[in-house]
Amino acid sequence: MGYTIRELQPRDNREIEAVIRACLIEFGANHGGTAWADLNLGCFSEIYNTEGNKYWVAVDEGGAIVGGVGIGALEGADGVCELQKMYCLPQARGTGISHVLMETALDYARCYYSRCYLETLENMVAAQRFYEKYGFARIDTPPVITEHFACDVRYIRELN
Repeated sequence: MGYTIRELQPRDNREIEAVIRACLIEFGANHGGTAWADLNLGCFSEIYNTEGNKYWVAVDEGGAIVGGVGIGALEGADGVCELQKMYCLPQARGTGISHVLMETALDYARCYYSRCYLETLENMVAAQRFYEKYGFARIDTPPVITEHFACDVRYIRELN
C-alpha cells in the first residue's frame, strides 16, 4: 500500500490523536509523564501552525492517517527544536514511510534550528535504533526539563 505525506489539517486533529494514543497503549505509555497526558494532543492544528513548528501526517491510499511527526521549538533551549509525537501504526511500520516522515521533519528543522532533541521510552527499542540511524546520539541529561518526566531515553543531533 502506498502512503503520502502532507501537512496536518484541522480536520486531522482527532484522527492523529487516536493514532498516537493507540501507539502509546501498545507500548504501555498510556499514563502521565508521556504524550498521553499532553493537553494539546487533540489540537495539533492550532499548536503546529506557527513559524518553526509544523506537523505532518502519513495517509494511506484510503485516506486514513497511519502516522505522523512534528517539529516544535524546545522552550528554554535556543536553537534547539524537538522531534515531537513521531508515531506510526503497526501496519505502516517497515514500509519506509517512517523514513519519509523523518526526512521531511529534519529538512524543515534545518531551516530554523541548529540541533534537534527527542525523548522516548526504554522499551521502544526499534524506535531507538531508527533514531540512531538518523544520527541521533543518546544523552544522559536533557537540554531542558520537559513535562515528559516518564521518558527515560533522550537523544540529540546536530542539524548542519
